Order: sequence, then C-alpha cells, then structure tokens
Amino acid sequence: MKKKLTLTIFLILTVFGASVLAVDKTRVNSVKARNMLLGKHMLSLQWISWDYFGTATVTNKGGVFYLKGSQKSREDSDYLEIDGRITEINEKSFKFDGRITMQVSHINGGEPCTREGEMTFAVTGKRRYWRLQEMKNPCDVTTDYVDIYFK
Repeated sequence: MKKKLTLTIFLILTVFGASVLAVDKTRVNSVKARNMLLGKHMLSLQWISWDYFGTATVTNKGGVFYLKGSQKSREDSDYLEIDGRITEINEKSFKFDGRITMQVSHINGGEPCTREGEMTFAVTGKRRYWRLQEMKNPCDVTTDYVDIYFK
C-alpha cells in the first residue's frame, strides 16, 4: 500500500509538477498594509447590522495570507461567511480568492448566495475599512456592502 501511494504521488508530481502541492505566496506590495491586515477585524454586511459586527481574521502561514470570518444576526438566521486566501496586498486594496456566502431573509428568497473566485477589497476616501468592490449581489438585484474594518 505504501509503495502504491508513493508511486501515485510521484506520478502526480511528474504529470502536473510540484505546483499542485504548493500555494503561491501572497504578493505584498505594501508592508504597512500587510501589517494593518494581519490579525482580527470587525466584519459586517449591512443587511445583517450596521452596529453589531462579526469577526474576520487574517493569518500568515508560510507567506500565504488567509482570511476567514463570519457575522451572524442576533434576530434571525441571517449570516455572512468569508473564507479564502489573500493573493495580493496593496497600499489601499487587497485581492482575495475564495468564497463569500450570505443568507439574508429578504434577499434571494431567503436562500444562501455564494460568490466564488477572485475579488477585491479596497479603501476609498477617508473610510477606515476595506469594502468588497464586487458589490452587486449575484443572486438578486441588491447591492451588498461587505466591510472589513481596520483594527
């Protein structure tokens, strides 16, 4: 069994290359922004609450930055979840590759809605948070404000 597993891994690496096992490191174009991103942040979706926040955490594992968080409603089953990898960090923005799922009772018939793939969060004006730039809800005719606040 061990020989078979070793042979299978060898064949995968031979055919696809070692990159199937490795994740590209996050491109950091601003050390200041990197330092601002690392750690725990308040997270919000305006449909859930403007004053009751969830939490998002950015971690660095071997040069790869990950973002994971959630916000849950106090009143019903509405929620926001975010999970994925940060691929690039710039002075006023960062690129995120992952999944954002939300469920809001009055949007999409109350069913979960998921965005997947590469997205951008950016700071505009004097705001003290990064806002998801792909604001159009892919499941409904609404505009969503997914915000990650500075520490």
